Amino acid sequence: MGRLDWLLVGGFEVAALVEGIARPGLAWQPFVTLLAMALMPALLWRRSHPLATCLVGFGVAGLLSLLQLFTRSGDLGLYSMMAILILLYSLARWGSGREIALGIPFVAAVVAVGMFTASAGVAEIVGGALFLLLFVALAAVFRYRAGLWHRELRDIRNQERLALARELHDTVAHHVSAIAVQAQAGGVVAGTQPHQAAKALAAIESEASRTLAEMRSMVRVLREAEGDSPSSQFGVADLSALARTDATPAVEVSLAGSLARVPRPVDAAIYRLAQEALTNALRHARNATRVEIQVRRVGDVVTLRVVDDGMTYPGPSAQPGYGLTGMAERAQLLGGSLSAGPGPEGGWMVEAFLPAGGPA
Repeated sequence: MGRLDWLLVGGFEVAALVEGIARPGLAWQPFVTLLAMALMPALLWRRSHPLATCLVGFGVAGLLSLLQLFTRSGDLGLYSMMAILILLYSLARWGSGREIALGIPFVAAVVAVGMFTASAGVAEIVGGALFLLLFVALAAVFRYRAGLWHRELRDIRNQERLALARELHDTVAHHVSAIAVQAQAGGVVAGTQPHQAAKALAAIESEASRTLAEMRSMVRVLREAEGDSPSSQFGVADLSALARTDATPAVEVSLAGSLARVPRPVDAAIYRLAQEALTNALRHARNATRVEIQVRRVGDVVTLRVVDDGMTYPGPSAQPGYGLTGMAERAQLLGGSLSAGPGPEGGWMVEAFLPAGGPA
């Protein structure tokens, strides 16, 4: 119950009181006025109990119609009691199918009694029925729009969960690849340089701990049906952590353009695409000494380019693996594109173009 609900009830209470006092010729004036004022608080529960409030509202209207019919008195209704039409709208808007099936016949019966009591003609009956159907139709329209919005929201959440699953794959692939590289290096130097082997083992432990932490964070979000994106998700600002100069191949990172206000999905995608491309370069580039990660924004397009100086061999290109396919799908989901192949100056190049304004 919000402030607007209380203001709505208060407004109808005042209207009923003023009308009950000022309206001339109203039969049973004190009783009708008090009954109308006692009815208005039902509006507060119209969303949580649509059937009950509708039955109460139209039940009061039906009671007044029966009193008028049997006592042959004048008009007993207040114009402010038109508030019961809000209860009819609420029944069609928030009621379940069973509640609507029970409430609509009751409303129709009350309206029929009121028409009979007022000796309404055909035109009045048709006009009154259409007027009531207008409220039901409006409720049905808003109910449909709300259902459509909830379905779209559920689809967005499902897409986010799919994106998180991709994040999980990329995180594991990157760190496991780094662990494999460190393990290979440790095996080479274990006999001749024990201190270097110790450093490799420490790096393996660090990468494994970081992998477990990120996996737990993402899996926790995947298990939450109503969860949002994790606040710890990486973005362009974290690319500098991928740079390294004390190993071969060296990794250089360069950023250019206004990248601070890139939407979060694009921001995270740039990092993960760069991370996956770097993982592939570390794993597959032959005799590479340098890998360069370039991110630039020009206008409404953010360009990511990951290039290595490894050796390439002529011949037919192999079919893209699951990693490249997943990278291309990630870019396409955001309205962008991704290509991979031999670079113009040798080596291998992965290039992605993403909309700076986010997915359309």
